[in-house]
Amino acid sequence: MFKLILVPIDLSDPELYQRAVHVAADMARQSGGKIRLMTVISAVPPSVSQYVPPEIHGQVVDEARTRLNLLATETGLGDAASAIVRDGAVYHEVLAEAEDAGADLIVMGSHRPAMSTYLLGSNAARIVRHATCSVMVIR
Repeated sequence: MFKLILVPIDLSDPELYQRAVHVAADMARQSGGKIRLMTVISAVPPSVSQYVPPEIHGQVVDEARTRLNLLATETGLGDAASAIVRDGAVYHEVLAEAEDAGADLIVMGSHRPAMSTYLLGSNAARIVRHATCSVMVIR
């Protein structure tokens, strides 16, 4: 049913993404599809960037790529699992990757809503509102 399932991951919160990865991997197995794990590295604000050595960004991207590739291997899907690291705003990059890769489903973890997310909106809420494919939010 699903050819490509995109799984956005916040590497700083394993509790949040582990279930989403498990659900996506099971769905990919059942449908003969693939999963694409992704994480987004937020841009360093210009006011701070002058104090951060340029090579730090490369190291952060490399570490994220290594962790995602390990996680992709752990799914047991072999070549049916891939990983990508993008730079920018989380919701924008997730939507762009879904479009670029041709994903037909996004599976993502989300925290329970807090009062602040009712007023400001979370990344998950923005992705659900603006995605052109189906979105499954795992709590």
